[in-house]
Order: sequence, then C-alpha cells, then structure tokens
Amino acid sequence: MADGEANGTLRVACIGDIHVKEDQTAPYRELFGEVSREADALVLAGDLTDLGKVREAEILAEDLRACSIPVVAVLGNHDYECGCVDEVARILRQAGVKLLDGTSCEIEGVGFVGVKGFGGGFGRRMLGSFGEPAIKGFVAESVTEAMRLENAMRGVRKGRTVVVLHYAPIAETVEGEPPEIFPFLGSSRLAETIDRFQVSAIVHGHAHRGTYEGRTPGGAPVYNVARHIPKPTGKPYAILEV
Repeated sequence: MADGEANGTLRVACIGDIHVKEDQTAPYRELFGEVSREADALVLAGDLTDLGKVREAEILAEDLRACSIPVVAVLGNHDYECGCVDEVARILRQAGVKLLDGTSCEIEGVGFVGVKGFGGGFGRRMLGSFGEPAIKGFVAESVTEAMRLENAMRGVRKGRTVVVLHYAPIAETVEGEPPEIFPFLGSSRLAETIDRFQVSAIVHGHAHRGTYEGRTPGGAPVYNVARHIPKPTGKPYAILEV
C-alpha cells in the first residue's frame, strides 16, 4: 500500500502516448515496476500502441506483469490504426487492464470514467455540423463521444472522480502545438459535458508538445499526461493525489 492510500487519498500515476512498438523488448517493464512502488493505481491515457498491432498489445501486456497495482486505460487514435482494435482491447483486458470506453470503474472509493474522445476544436472556433456529409460525420463523432462520456458520468457515485480521455477537453493543455492542428487534438464538447458534474481531475494525452496543466471553464483541473510532456515529478508519468 502506498502512503497516499494509507492517508485516505489515492495516489494515481498517469501517463499517455507510450506508443509500444512491435520491435521493442520490454520497453516499459522497469517503469511499471517503479510506478507500482510510487502509486496506488496507474492510468494510461491512450495511444498505448504505436500502430494498433496485435503484437504491440502483447508486448504491453507482458510488461504490465511488472505492475502490481490496478491499471485503468482508454485507447487512443493510434490504437485504431491497423483495424485490430477489438483484439487489442481483448489482450489488454485479459492482462487485467480496466479498459474504459464509455464506462467506469471504482478503485478504493475513487471513480474512474473514460472515453477516447475526438476532435472538433475549442470554444468559438469549434467545428459545427454544417455543409458536406464528411464534415457532419466528423462533428457527429465528436458529439457521440461527449454523449457517451455523459452517460458514463451518470453512473459514477458523487465524490472523488477522475475522467480519463485521450483527446483534450480544453485548448489550454494543447498550447505549444501548431494552432492549425488544434481542431484535431480535442474538443470543447468534452469539457462542456464534464462541467455538468463534479470531478476531481481530468487527464488526457495526444498533444505531445502541449502544456501540462489547465482548467475547464467550470474550474476542473485538467492534466496533459502525454509521455513527452514535462511533469512536476520529473518522470514520464504524473502523480495525482485524489
């Protein structure tokens, strides 16, 4: 038991965008062992594999044997690349990962709720459902992910809740990326949904050159935990006390 759990809080290690490749040997085994000593739970915020290949998922599952604490995850866009997402999800679930996809789970009194999310842009520049069918389809995917998140949030008991995403819910934590690609990094629809509820923290990845910390319009703390983002721990992962 980590110190946080003993003191009535849950220490949650969070990292996204680990991009496991099929030609790697035990890329995260040592890190997962370290995290198990530092935290009470591990959150993986999408892009668990590099190309969504079955072998990549198998390598990750093997490394997760070194993790002795509960693991919560969502998938990212890279995990869909090869069209093997169902098999990737099956392998990770068999490895004990609590894979969230419009669903929730609870660990030591803390609720975790998650979806992958999608793009669409932020604030007044958010893409609207108008024009060609391709644009309407893009926006519909963004709206659907927000609705799936809302449905999952309604199933979580009031109290300590962590929202796990891959795409960003606010522009603040993608700042540092080229402004031209902001619409493909996340959507304000996610933040609008989250702000209807009381949450302790939101974590996401996807924006490798973004900013670590921000807040939703309603004041909920948001953390970009992509592996590439500098964090207060000085490690590839952040530690949140919930």
